[in-house]
Amino acid sequence: MKFTTLLAGAMSLALTGAAFAQDDPVKVGFVYVGPIGDGGWTYQHDQGRLAVEEEFGDQVETVFQESVPEGADAERVITQMALGGADIIFTTSFGYMDPTNAVAAKFPDVKFEHATGYKREHPNVSTYDARFYEGRAVIGTIAGHMTETNKIGYIASFPIPEVIQGINSSFLHAQKVNPDVEMVVTWAYTWFDPAKEADAARAMIDQGVDVILQHTDSTAPQAAAQEANENGGRVFTFGQASDMAAFKPSPRIASIIDDWSPYYIKRVGELIDGTYEQTASWGGMPEGEVVIGEITAEVPAEVKAEAEAMIAAITDGSYHPFTGPITKQDGSVFLADGEVADDGALATMDFYVEGIEGDIPN
Repeated sequence: MKFTTLLAGAMSLALTGAAFAQDDPVKVGFVYVGPIGDGGWTYQHDQGRLAVEEEFGDQVETVFQESVPEGADAERVITQMALGGADIIFTTSFGYMDPTNAVAAKFPDVKFEHATGYKREHPNVSTYDARFYEGRAVIGTIAGHMTETNKIGYIASFPIPEVIQGINSSFLHAQKVNPDVEMVVTWAYTWFDPAKEADAARAMIDQGVDVILQHTDSTAPQAAAQEANENGGRVFTFGQASDMAAFKPSPRIASIIDDWSPYYIKRVGELIDGTYEQTASWGGMPEGEVVIGEITAEVPAEVKAEAEAMIAAITDGSYHPFTGPITKQDGSVFLADGEVADDGALATMDFYVEGIEGDIPN
């Protein structure tokens, strides 16, 4: 799904040529890994699709297919979309990377946009991603302040650089405000499986975790925390990909929101006006793609102010979440004092930072 890779100099250009005729709607397709009602990742992509419809009206026609497994099914669905007349297809999960490129080779006149991947094997394939680690620095800061047991949990999906970035960013910033904090990482090996996610959350709570972060897409961890709180517990969570506002003001005390609308509107607009080019995009808070949702009153005012100051600093470029000194789990230096990680180092991140216990699975 959401593997973050943006190698320097990897952007190539391929102009589409003439703009679409005003009376010829652009057909825009979306392929989703989960249901549009997941309340998280897929829901947010579909909100982007709806934003395209609102922005361009009868200049566009959108189509989508939800709950498409990564692999052979994805290639079949993408092919059907291209055969159905789609002019541009957004494939919104990391595991769609190879199927997207395979179909793109057969349909050179169709534009393909792959979310969170890095392969652009054909001039009609672009990639796009978001700097989720920026948002995780903010919620890690809040988590470090909010834990009373000094145990925070992270429900991880797959051991790919994007997820590892999130784990490390969250822990580093929790540790900055609470040197005693520990992180429990549970690998769920799924992007969307409510039963698995709920089980992971409950197991963490049984281990004494009182703040849970997630890189999976359902609201099941929120529900598990809510259930624990109804039984006398004190567990906080953060919305993932979407606001998950139904669980405010607690257990959900803030959220990372992926706002794909600006990117989708930009790219479809460029296709309409004839300025579309092949790109590799990696936006974040400055571009409005990574947003922190409402920080609720459960969070003390001074902690909220600290989080808001970090949001402002990341947005204006004065702070980067991966700024040294940072040491790897094995004791070697990742970043010297004041050194900032470049995109290549982030895109290939395959280690835990010092202080996180356990191994990253292969």
